[in-house]
Amino acid sequence: MLPGKKYSPEEIGFIALRRAWIVVLLMTIGGIVAVAVSRRLPNQFKSETLIMLVPQRIPDAYVKAAVTPNIADRLNSLEDQILSRSRLERIILDLDLYPAMRKVRPMEDVVAQMRDHDITVKTENKESFRISYISGEAKTAQKATERLASLFIEENLRDRENLAEDTSQFLNSQLEDAKRRLVEHEKKLEEYRGRYGGELPTQVTSNLQAIQNAQTQLQSLGDAADRARERRLLLERQVVDLQSAPDPPVAAPAAAPASPDGISGDSTTAQLQSARSRLQILLLHDKPDHPDVKMMQRTIRDLESKAEAEAKRLTAAAATTAEKTPAPAPTQAERVREQRIRDLKLQIDDIDRQLVEKQEQDRRLRGIVAEYQAKLDAVPKRESDLVELTRDYTTLQATYQSLLTKREEAKLAANLERRNIGAQFKVLDPARAPERPFSPNRLQINLGGVGAGFALALLIVGFLEYSDSSLKSEEDAVRLLDLRVLAMVPLMISDADRRTRRWRFLLMGAVAIALVASGAAFSLWRLRS
Repeated sequence: MLPGKKYSPEEIGFIALRRAWIVVLLMTIGGIVAVAVSRRLPNQFKSETLIMLVPQRIPDAYVKAAVTPNIADRLNSLEDQILSRSRLERIILDLDLYPAMRKVRPMEDVVAQMRDHDITVKTENKESFRISYISGEAKTAQKATERLASLFIEENLRDRENLAEDTSQFLNSQLEDAKRRLVEHEKKLEEYRGRYGGELPTQVTSNLQAIQNAQTQLQSLGDAADRARERRLLLERQVVDLQSAPDPPVAAPAAAPASPDGISGDSTTAQLQSARSRLQILLLHDKPDHPDVKMMQRTIRDLESKAEAEAKRLTAAAATTAEKTPAPAPTQAERVREQRIRDLKLQIDDIDRQLVEKQEQDRRLRGIVAEYQAKLDAVPKRESDLVELTRDYTTLQATYQSLLTKREEAKLAANLERRNIGAQFKVLDPARAPERPFSPNRLQINLGGVGAGFALALLIVGFLEYSDSSLKSEEDAVRLLDLRVLAMVPLMISDADRRTRRWRFLLMGAVAIALVASGAAFSLWRLRS
């Protein structure tokens, strides 16, 4: 190649015309080699089947399927199972696939060849997928494709049924566990309510009502006790008045000895009983250390001492009088007075018994109020405990209800799959024996051979032009030699060279015509086949 040489379109066309025999020759050789290679390649037939996912016959609003209807997810699971070595090895042995390969290579390689190169599983859309298999025989490809399609359909039915059964069994076990925990928690709640009965928040109203009732009874009991004490005091005064009344005149009774202070023993006794009654009334309102209470206690002690002295003196006087004179017979008025005194004392004793009973009732009612008040004081603690227990119980109850609903749905789904009325695969386009080979694409191979020859020819032509340093034109001589050209001698071609060139052009034309004719014939044959 000349330095700084730039080729014009006319020069490129001249080079192509001058080197055309090289291009034609290499394209012819490439085409012949490609035809020979494509003729030796074995035919490969491809059989396909289209499988569609048919939705379940019962609407989802009534029975919810336990298996996801997404065909992509189902294929990922089924493809791993069906294209496993055990399944493919059984298909290879049943259909006698790859007999030559099995003689020289282990079964692992045969299974890998079938799984990785000859079987294709791809989704067409959300509701269908296509299975294809490539084999050297059309019938074999059809049988293998049908076998694979049947395996996909059968495995889908079996897998869906097993999955529904497993789901139902799992939910049964979870439901039993949830029921056991719920029963245990219910027993804890029942035991807690039984242990702390009366202290629960729900019983606050009844406790308050019980305290109010007890306080009402205490008020009524206090009022009744006050009335009884007032009546007792009145009766004591009547007794004192009767005892203090003068004795009626008698015929020969000796006068009773008077006490030193001028008060008879009966009068002192009445005063003592009256002082004791007043002391009890004071204790109802005042404390034991109150001055009035202490003064009344001192008065009682003085009256007791005085009564004891009078009793001793009267006893001695009565003994002396009895020795001197006989006791006079009591008069009618004395008998009436004594009977009246006895009746009044019986009423006082009855009032004392009533007061004792009322005091006992008072202690009992105050104990009831204290008991219910203690229960009310314990309500905040029991309420806190119950909140925690009830929260766990509510969670367990919600879990149990949810599992129960899911278990029933799983049972319906299992029955649906057992009767084969759920979503299932259906062959939409069955596998057929292909009428023409899928591979090799001989036309493409032949065109590739011709194209490879053309590319090689371009490389050779380019290399030859790069190696040629001869001057071809006046511009080349002027640019390289920097001399003026006086005259140009044309290329002298002999008759032998002309004949050689003529035959060369004829040969290239014949080869080109042969290539075009062979390509047209091959294309026509492919169209007819």
